[in-house]
Amino acid sequence: MEESIQEREDLVYALLASLPRSSLANIQKRIVPLLQLDVVGLLPTELALHIFSYLPSKTLLQCGLVSRRWRTLADDYTLWKRLCTTKGWYWKNPPSRPYLQYPSSQSVQHDTDDEGMGDEEIEMPPDMYPRIVEDSGFASDDPWEEWSTAAPSLQGFVTRYQSSTGPARRTGSCGRIGARKLAARLPSPSASATQSAQHQRPNYKLLHLTRTRLQHRFLSGSYRLSTLLSRGTPGSHANTIYCLQLYTYLGTGNQVLFTGSKDRTIKEWDLTTGAVLRTIQGVHEGSVLSICVHGDYLASAGSDSNVVVWDLVQNRVVKVIDDHEDSVLCVRFDDARLVSCSKDRTVRTYLFPDLDPLHIMTGHRAAVNALSVSPTHIVSASGDRSLRLWDANTGALLRTFENHHSRGIASIDLDFPIVLSGSSDKHIRLFNLESTLGWSTSSEFDVQAAVPLPVAPFLDQDSCEENSTLAVCHNCGVNVGIVDPTTNTATSSERPRKSRQQCAHSDLVRNVALSANFVVSGSYDFSVKVWDRKTGRLVTDLVGGHIGRIFSVGFDCTKVVSCGEDQRICIWDFGYGMDTSFVSL
Repeated sequence: MEESIQEREDLVYALLASLPRSSLANIQKRIVPLLQLDVVGLLPTELALHIFSYLPSKTLLQCGLVSRRWRTLADDYTLWKRLCTTKGWYWKNPPSRPYLQYPSSQSVQHDTDDEGMGDEEIEMPPDMYPRIVEDSGFASDDPWEEWSTAAPSLQGFVTRYQSSTGPARRTGSCGRIGARKLAARLPSPSASATQSAQHQRPNYKLLHLTRTRLQHRFLSGSYRLSTLLSRGTPGSHANTIYCLQLYTYLGTGNQVLFTGSKDRTIKEWDLTTGAVLRTIQGVHEGSVLSICVHGDYLASAGSDSNVVVWDLVQNRVVKVIDDHEDSVLCVRFDDARLVSCSKDRTVRTYLFPDLDPLHIMTGHRAAVNALSVSPTHIVSASGDRSLRLWDANTGALLRTFENHHSRGIASIDLDFPIVLSGSSDKHIRLFNLESTLGWSTSSEFDVQAAVPLPVAPFLDQDSCEENSTLAVCHNCGVNVGIVDPTTNTATSSERPRKSRQQCAHSDLVRNVALSANFVVSGSYDFSVKVWDRKTGRLVTDLVGGHIGRIFSVGFDCTKVVSCGEDQRICIWDFGYGMDTSFVSL
């Protein structure tokens, strides 16, 4: 047999040798397909898909360029759904438009009360302690005045800072309440729109590519800045905006923005048109310092020492809680409980559905400026520079993290066991409550080894805007330009590298927000910064939007929103020019 094959090979070679070169070239083209064997393509589809299920998204995209058979396999619905589910990315059918508008008149009331944060704990010589009961923060009674008169030389040690009431994320900090469905009581979309949405098959490959492209825009600082309102715009707030929260209605999928202001009102905004959908007023007698929205309800906290719970569907007050003895600086709720904190140095919890008082947690030596909740834990932050971890069910103090910052803590956000904090020491800190590891923009609290970021290329031509590579600063992670693929050099390589500490804010960090990939901080230095959650590297520095101190920030995978004393609501849109209607926010 072997001799027969060898004889045939010799015969074929002799024939080929007798042909002109032009004929040999044609024969070569015909022989090449015979030499290629698609092992995967010849397998049953189920087995081939199982092999492809081990591949990352970038490799799947490359496999789709091999052949039609591989393109069919690489585009399989189940493969891309698995990749999206692993990252927590879900398909959302495009919502109907618009959401019900609530017209109302506006009565503006001005006041001169606080800006949503208590004083810090005061450091004094030991011989001065008897003059003040506890070395704590805010105090407006006679003993404070007596001390300030008796010890004028110590007044320089006292600095009053305001702390963030922070936006609650749509999951985690503010959970869903009750069994009532918002869809049952909101205007239903048209029949044609509903039918179209129901018949739209999710395209998880498109979803993955869109989310990946959005992440690259965050990394490269590619956004469009717009202002939702400014001072004097009809229907807008008449004074400083202290708090905001992005919120997506469960029934319609429409995303709106809620804001609370010193003018004692809460407004709901249509992010597409910039119109005010509803104004809630007459429920607070002072500044609205904090809001939390989810499900059917909105909770607000004010300088009038009250917490008000509002039914958004029935458009009515559910309950007014007036247990605190001073300004309520932050309010959060989840499925089971509502939690509030105050300048009176206490944290209070209330159980749904009746919102009956449950626990009063004490121990902070200064105003409790911020808190966050999980189903099992509560974390509070104070002007006394400490974080306290509480058992949400029993109200027991589990652990105290003293001197978590070198100055009073202004804001926190929680993804248990990870807590993010911002302080009047101008720094932010990400901290694991269980392992005590994390990173900070302050070298004093940076306990995670610095990991240099490699140059980060775009995934592929399908998910990027240019066939180029993003250059990232190896020290601070900031985008330093676009790399020329032919010379492998950045267009702005002369930009100096900065350490994490050099990238820090230059004034009090008033508000922080946390997601799976990024951290956002807003400061009194008029800037908003985006950081990499894992490494703490500065990703994008958002400047030029505000001309005053920033009091609150919020963000999702498409945008960052901020507000402050200039009465502007700035939207840093990273999804401009893209269809993101199917992206779950």
